[in-house]
Amino acid sequence: MTAYGRRSAHRPGAVIRRAVAGDAKRLTRLVRTSRAYEGPYAPMVEGYRVGPDYIAVHRVFVAADEATDRVLGFYALVLDPPELDLMFVADEAQGRGVGRLLVSHLREEAGRAGLHAVRIVAHPPAEGFYRSVGAEPAGTVRANPPAVQWDRPAFLLPTGPPRGAQPP
Repeated sequence: MTAYGRRSAHRPGAVIRRAVAGDAKRLTRLVRTSRAYEGPYAPMVEGYRVGPDYIAVHRVFVAADEATDRVLGFYALVLDPPELDLMFVADEAQGRGVGRLLVSHLREEAGRAGLHAVRIVAHPPAEGFYRSVGAEPAGTVRANPPAVQWDRPAFLLPTGPPRGAQPP
């Protein structure tokens, strides 16, 4: 059963919906204030903008609190080539299953688009998370200064259920 637009027992009140232009400022703020990008990673998101034009062109989905529409996280899927372009979870929502909810939706969305796998170039601290949701290691993307100062792990996320997953 899809998590799209439905409540989750592990994430009460969290729903996934398509992002709209009016979400742009909230998504930008989430990216720029993420604690995952503090310290040496800060230059990566400094000045970053998720604009209405980006939302219009890409498949951007938001995990939002059902009652308040507060953004808990979001992801952006690029279809050609198939890649997870962005995925962020609000600092205060981390550890509550929002990232897993987004990945589950990403798999479904990619499958509906006819994709068999999605490439992920991960933020180094997120490597363990992507492994835990079934992403398979696919190498390393080397640093590309000045934009990116560090190597990043690459993965392929199959659109089917993760290996070893038990059926519901």
